[in-house]
Amino acid sequence: MSSFFSRSTKSASSSSSSLAKQAKENATSEIFTQPCSESSVKKKWDYDAAQLKQIEDLKAFTQTLVLPASDPYHPWELRFLNDPGTHPRYMRAAKWKFEDAKKRIQGTLEWRREYKPELIEPGDVGVEAETGKIILTGFDYDSRPILYMRPGRENTERSPRQIRHLIYHLERAIDFMPPGQEQVAIIVDYKSATSQSNPSIAVARQVLNILQNHYVERLGRGLVVNMPWWINAFFTGISPFLDPITRDKIRFNPKLTELVPVAQLDSEFGGDYEFDFQHAPYWKTITEFCHIATDGSRISDSGEKIYPPSGNGIKAALEGLHPVKGAVATGQVEKIDNVDKVIETPPSIANTPTDTPTPAQTPSTPAEDVVAAGASTKDATAPAPATGNEEVKSKSNGEILEGAGSGANGAAVSGSESGLEEGVKRMSLNRALTTAPGAPEGEAVFDHPPSEGELKEARQSLEGK
Repeated sequence: MSSFFSRSTKSASSSSSSLAKQAKENATSEIFTQPCSESSVKKKWDYDAAQLKQIEDLKAFTQTLVLPASDPYHPWELRFLNDPGTHPRYMRAAKWKFEDAKKRIQGTLEWRREYKPELIEPGDVGVEAETGKIILTGFDYDSRPILYMRPGRENTERSPRQIRHLIYHLERAIDFMPPGQEQVAIIVDYKSATSQSNPSIAVARQVLNILQNHYVERLGRGLVVNMPWWINAFFTGISPFLDPITRDKIRFNPKLTELVPVAQLDSEFGGDYEFDFQHAPYWKTITEFCHIATDGSRISDSGEKIYPPSGNGIKAALEGLHPVKGAVATGQVEKIDNVDKVIETPPSIANTPTDTPTPAQTPSTPAEDVVAAGASTKDATAPAPATGNEEVKSKSNGEILEGAGSGANGAAVSGSESGLEEGVKRMSLNRALTTAPGAPEGEAVFDHPPSEGELKEARQSLEGK
């Protein structure tokens, strides 16, 4: 989380040159945009009747806050609110305290209106991406998209644009998420980092405020590797501002091959993925896969402005897998007709998922067409990933596509059903709320005062040696 804000006089071109010298044998600059067959969405969250009622009440509350249709940001605000996982995430983050959830989501709406995170222009933050200080590629065993963050590759002075670059990549990671997944894995690599390339506590608090308050329940894993001892002071400084649940998700120096399939883990961390970062192809792939227009909005292959629904990944949205009526979790989808027409229509109060879409009358949908989050440009012939929707079936008469099999995202309420009671009976929601602290992973790193050797290393880092 800390790799974006630093003081640096290193130019983007000089950093790129140094990276080029480290080219690896059999390296590729292509990125993974879908999980491999070893990954699947495993966890489920189950809500009782009272919790489902609170989720519906929170939806009703946010409907009173929505911008007027005349506001240019209106369709994007509705897109965020229509994500089936949005309101449940805020209720969980508030620990089911309804008034707290209201304050949190209202604060996020106000922040999004000012920041417009889904409309950040790629040209605005492209310079920040030139050295690969943030890279989005690959998925962990739970099908979470992986964001690699490397403070040692910082290339710009501290500015608001660095924060926009962070948010831009978080939004793209959400685009990468396959149906059933709504969290990201972050790997922070302190190799080659110095204390000067680490953010101040004030800046770190600003970043934490955005992540914890406006991307609630989005962090699945925070993995910190190659830590010099002086990082202890930084994490000690920000620890009081970390939500306990967030703190429990952070692990220091874990064995990454136990968390990420080796086929999609960067070889620097023990994987088989010989990734050689090249800015031009990386930026092109990210932009085109997520259908980002120059103004930050979304654009179809034919050049039309589109509004693909949020919550199940960009590829599923473009293939017509949209949230089912009454969905309260990502992965609860149905196949719709007239996909192009639907996604070209801006979201409005009249066409929210509670009222539409119309399901397609198709007898079956191939699993690989349903769950694939976009073929990797590295291996377009790889088998379809197991994301928890492996045995998807298309129902007739307006019912949903339903996951079955190991690790499946359970069934949702059918398009023809309504009412809380029916929902409780029929829904097997797609995650289990597991927030208890886990056992520490990896070796202890801050269990002694710094040795003379560590002090020497710190002095050399500060001097840029």
